[in-house]
Amino acid sequence: MATGKVRYWAAAKAAAGIAEETFEAATLGELMTKITRDRAELARVVSRSSFLVDGDPVGRRPHDEVVLGDGVTVEVLPPFAGG
Repeated sequence: MATGKVRYWAAAKAAAGIAEETFEAATLGELMTKITRDRAELARVVSRSSFLVDGDPVGRRPHDEVVLGDGVTVEVLPPFAGG
C-alpha cells in the first residue's frame, strides 16, 4: 500500500473543502473510492475529472490499473472553462 498526497483543484477543492490530504492506497481506483466515501459532491466532481500522477496524465487508463508508488502526488483536475 502506497502513501502520498492528493491535491484538489478548482471545483474539486471546493467539494473536498481542502486543498490537499494524505492517503494510503495501492491504485488510483482505490484512492478514488476512499476520498469520495461519504462525500457525494466530491464524488460527482471526481467522476468528471482528469488525474495527474506525479505530473503524468492518467488519460483513459482504468483507475484500478494505475498503481501508485510511495510518496506519489495525485492531482484531481476538474473540467475547466475558458481557452
